[in-house]
Amino acid sequence: MTKNEGLFRPEQCRAGRALLNWSQEELAKRARVAKQTLADFERGARSPYPRTLADIREALEVEGVEFTNGDAPGVRLRQRK
Repeated sequence: MTKNEGLFRPEQCRAGRALLNWSQEELAKRARVAKQTLADFERGARSPYPRTLADIREALEVEGVEFTNGDAPGVRLRQRK
């Protein structure tokens, strides 16, 4: 987890998946969460448990997605070395 773990928005989740070209199914599988939980979170219908959010976020971060917060929350891909 990064120092910005407190904020993780549905928009960031969708954008992170888009950067990796992942479906909801792919992210759910990698994060080991139910696809419906992920879908509900991404559309703002549900706030999953903090551990579930951490698992989703971690699955994206492992693949190079970085979350930026502060005044303008966003996402980007970490540069490969």
